[in-house]
Amino acid sequence: MSLTFNQRIALVTGAGRGIGKAIAETLAQNGVTVICVSKSAESCGAVAAAITAAGGKAKALAVDVADGAAVAEASSALLAEFGHIDILVNNAGITKDGLLFRMSEADWNAVMSTNLTSCFHWTKLIGRPMTQKRWGRIVNITSVVGMMGHAGQANYCAAKAGMIGFTKAIAKEFAARSVTCNAVAPGFIQTDMTAALPAEAAEKITAHIPLKRLGSPADIAHMTTYLCSEEAGYITGQVFTVDGGMAM
Repeated sequence: MSLTFNQRIALVTGAGRGIGKAIAETLAQNGVTVICVSKSAESCGAVAAAITAAGGKAKALAVDVADGAAVAEASSALLAEFGHIDILVNNAGITKDGLLFRMSEADWNAVMSTNLTSCFHWTKLIGRPMTQKRWGRIVNITSVVGMMGHAGQANYCAAKAGMIGFTKAIAKEFAARSVTCNAVAPGFIQTDMTAALPAEAAEKITAHIPLKRLGSPADIAHMTTYLCSEEAGYITGQVFTVDGGMAM
């Protein structure tokens, strides 16, 4: 089944690498114009350039999503340029792991600001025109650890769990305006973060995954792209785990 998008415009945060890059590329392959946002101008610029070279439509924008004022400025400029943004994928995230007793307040705040508070800023600013236009798709990329917990990641787990609650609240608020809001919860995915794991740790993780392998960024991108399509118009407030069966 091919998906329908009708010349939509999407904004993907954390689009410079990993899951965000795969989501941006997959949306572009389906004819969506993609605004690739990341803190690094070089990384999001490279992704946008690759999409354009492949025949797609993309724009790069370097924004620190943890900076509310910067997000507000970027949102205003983008809405002035494009008129509206139909699809918002809140994917940007960082980790600053450590056991709770050793975790600094700065590390707690950094993860909460980048992973959770950024969703508040982007959704508030980009979501309003969606509700006025009476069409929109919002997908928040959370994590299975936001549902299961994980030692040494209290800040990350709290932020990802917060994204789930945020998703359900926004789904209820925006539903009357035909704007959907869903979450995708990846398990262990082959990215820069997991590549840094020692071989022994990776083997232990794989042993707890029924499919006995890590996922790929494309696995998350395909789920996200479906939720952004016309075909997903009757799905909202849901959390979709893409984790090889780990959280069953």
